[in-house]
Amino acid sequence: MNLNRKPAKWLLILCCVWSSGAGAQTTGMTLRQAIDRALGQNPETVAARADENAASASSRLARTYLFPQLNFTEDISRGDDPVYAFGMRLRQQKFTQADFALNALNQPHPIGDFSTRFSGSWVAFDSFKTQKMIRGADLVRRSTAASAKAVDQKIVMNVVQAYESVLFAERETDVAQHEQETATALLSTVDDHVKAGLAVESDRMAAAVNVAARKQELIAAQGDLEIAWAQLRMAMGDSELQSTYLQPIEAHSFPAQALDQEIATATKTRPDLTALRDAQSAQGAQVGAAKSSFGPRVSAYGNWEEDCGSLTGSRGNNWVAGVQIGIDILPFGKRPELARETATKQRVDAQLAIYQQQVRLAVSQAHIHHKTAEQSMETARAATDQAAESLRILRNRYTAGLATITDLLRGDDAERESQSNYWHSVYGNAAAYAELLYATGTLTPDAAEELQ
Repeated sequence: MNLNRKPAKWLLILCCVWSSGAGAQTTGMTLRQAIDRALGQNPETVAARADENAASASSRLARTYLFPQLNFTEDISRGDDPVYAFGMRLRQQKFTQADFALNALNQPHPIGDFSTRFSGSWVAFDSFKTQKMIRGADLVRRSTAASAKAVDQKIVMNVVQAYESVLFAERETDVAQHEQETATALLSTVDDHVKAGLAVESDRMAAAVNVAARKQELIAAQGDLEIAWAQLRMAMGDSELQSTYLQPIEAHSFPAQALDQEIATATKTRPDLTALRDAQSAQGAQVGAAKSSFGPRVSAYGNWEEDCGSLTGSRGNNWVAGVQIGIDILPFGKRPELARETATKQRVDAQLAIYQQQVRLAVSQAHIHHKTAEQSMETARAATDQAAESLRILRNRYTAGLATITDLLRGDDAERESQSNYWHSVYGNAAAYAELLYATGTLTPDAAEELQ
């Protein structure tokens, strides 16, 4: 190995080789593709859609109380109970003078009946309780739909973080592999210097220890890469996902607004906040429905019946219709229900107030993280150039006998750490911007695609 070779050059070669190898891949996966697959198959998405469908069904169910209820009954019976027999003869319109005989009344012959009945009822007025329940069900449906959107944004955020973790782990593995090769070449060079009398045995031992350390770092980097892939599989909800080429995220700056504007955006657009507001309104409707249960109730009912002693005999029919007005004079059971709904409303109000404060804090933190991540990336880029130049000088000095092997290894450690810090800052900057989008409620798949 030529110790005078500029580190910046081999770093550039490494990046070009990595990029050209990546470009040769044709079956890789972009960040947008990973997000779309996650939204289509993640179990959390399936559960959120199921909740949304259930809330929609509950909304439709609440409306059924506005419609009349109609029932059909076909009843076949036979018996000699005196009351039953007397009533059946009347319904069948077969009652005669002989049926008033005492023996016929006390000990009637068994009689059969085929009864066809239509009955219906309709609540015409219930102090607007049904209307308030419908409104509450609609608000719950809206709240559930907003919660489903919040779940989608959470999944997008998880995929972005896991995707970037894989990219960073791949970078760390490539660097660790190259560092191991460099350490092995350095050991060979030091061994030649020792044989030529230009270095001492302790230099060779230090170089050998450095090779072992670089090998351990490579093993650790490979393990971190496997863990990162496991996290991506979990984020995407695909346990069978195979390791493949991921399109890298380039280093670039992302736009930002003033903190007040970002907080205002979050207040308007965050789906979880919208879900809580709708839940608050829905609970208010539940309180109103509980109050309406104290009011009067007006309902209409009707019944038509046809009775016959046999399938082919003559039939008698009758009908009854009426209107019923009712009010609960002693509503002991309704007062605790109203108290429970009121307490639930107070709890939802408090939860919304707490969550609004948490959202403001989350946006503030994300704003600061985004701002510092941008600055850190610029600093890390400059530090990488400085560390590479410092290592080049140390190698020249070591070759000239003006620096020790310890100085050279320290410089190598600093250069390797600067590379790691740089790529960490690149992906950290993208993650910070994704965090800001998530905090403001604007992390859609289209917005996440801008990260790449």
